Order: sequence, then structure tokens, then C-alpha cells
Amino acid sequence: MPKSKLQNVLFTIVMAFVMVYALVCYNIALDKGGMSNEIFLIAFHEIVIMLPVAFVLEFFIVEKFATKLAFRIVTPQDRPIFITLAISSMIVCIMCPIMSFIATLLFAHAGNQLIAVWIQKTFMNFPVAFFWQIFIAGPLVRNLFGLFNKKSK
Repeated sequence: MPKSKLQNVLFTIVMAFVMVYALVCYNIALDKGGMSNEIFLIAFHEIVIMLPVAFVLEFFIVEKFATKLAFRIVTPQDRPIFITLAISSMIVCIMCPIMSFIATLLFAHAGNQLIAVWIQKTFMNFPVAFFWQIFIAGPLVRNLFGLFNKKSK
């Protein structure tokens, strides 16, 4: 896990990329009616916008708030994995509705159905974001970061 401000910035960038890219691909696949190889390339058009937004939100606002919320459930004496899972869960709970709203504004062409489309996007994205974070992105990025830290020592 990050030990310095620079490490925290790098960790947040990598985590945001892994999460945003996966969710952008998922949402494009929903819009197109299914997944195809083309979607992996199309996603790069949206990620240019969504990645910086996710990074700024996560780094400057959400991380602190999610940590406070998580420590209403766990304590510093709990096992580190429970603390990590609690914080990760709270981050998804906060980020998913915010990012879904931004994606709705920018890409959904919702018109006067903005609230309805946003709620639908949030409900469609939340389970995917949660399970992707807990079981794939979180462990992957933490393990990569751990390997990087071991090699740099």
C-alpha cells in the first residue's frame, strides 16, 4: 500500500485506470448490445475524459470521506484485509453514483430523462463496479504495487 504522497498518487492513477477502463467498456457494451473487440478501442475515447475526473474525485475528495465511513464499520485494530475491504467498498458506494452521473451527462444523451437514466446507470454499474473492485481490480493493483515496492527497495 502507498507509503508516500507520490506513491499514493501513482496508486490512485493505476486504480482509477483499471476501474474506469473496465466500467467504460462495460457501459459501451451495454449501449451496443454486447461486447466486441472494437469496444476495447472505443473505450479510449471516453477514458481520456473519465480518468482525470475519477482521479481528481478519488484523490482529493472520496478517499478521505470513504475512509471515515469505513471506520464506522471497522476499527484500526481489525485485520488489515477487513479495513481494506471496508474502504474499497465505501469508495465504490461513493464513486459509482458520481461517475455514473458524469457519464450520463457526457455520453448518454439523456435529455429530459437525466435523473431516470442516471439512476438506471447507477443500478447497472454498481454491482459490476463493486465486484470488479473487490475481486479483480483491488487485488490486482495492490499486488502490482506490492511487487513494485519490493523491487524498489
